[in-house]
Amino acid sequence: MLKMSFIQPADPETLSDQACRAYDRQEKAFGYLPNYATLFGYRPDVIDRWAELQRALRTHVSPRLFELVTFAAALELGSSYCALAHGSRLRDFLVDTEICALASGEYEGVVSPYEAAAMRYARRLVGNSSGVTAEDIDELRAVGYTDPEIFDIAGVAAGRAFFANLVEGLGAGPDSVYRNLPTHLQDVLVVGRQIAAEVYEG
Repeated sequence: MLKMSFIQPADPETLSDQACRAYDRQEKAFGYLPNYATLFGYRPDVIDRWAELQRALRTHVSPRLFELVTFAAALELGSSYCALAHGSRLRDFLVDTEICALASGEYEGVVSPYEAAAMRYARRLVGNSSGVTAEDIDELRAVGYTDPEIFDIAGVAAGRAFFANLVEGLGAGPDSVYRNLPTHLQDVLVVGRQIAAEVYEG
């Protein structure tokens, strides 16, 4: 069994039925069992609740804005895992050069002022939430966000902080499949831990 984190993944031979179902969902979604998923073998109820929270957060924002806000938060958090995952998903909306620009903090000409404001706010929130000011909220309002929409952006960013800090704090390395990304993307999306050499094998 390959060890892909600082803690030993739960023994596949002793997984609960709930954990097996959680693993199966992850494998069906990705085509393999992500390294982070093995951390939840001990507490499958947590990954189930995380999935529920993600669904709730996604309901209120567009797919593109969700990815942009999540990507910005991942970069600020220094999470290679999340930056690679959501940087990859941004390829549904942007070309690689635009993703590289966003990773470098260049928003003008890449995303709209509306989207850029949300990305800046996400980075500020996860970087120092107690440092957020009324002026930061005013910037969002100035480009058209309503208070419920500001709540949504804060929820997406704060949710990413929970997940990234949990898996990074337990040492989960980004899955080896991310080595298939072009080198220019890997160079800007690996902002913390290096990509794993192999995928987890139970």
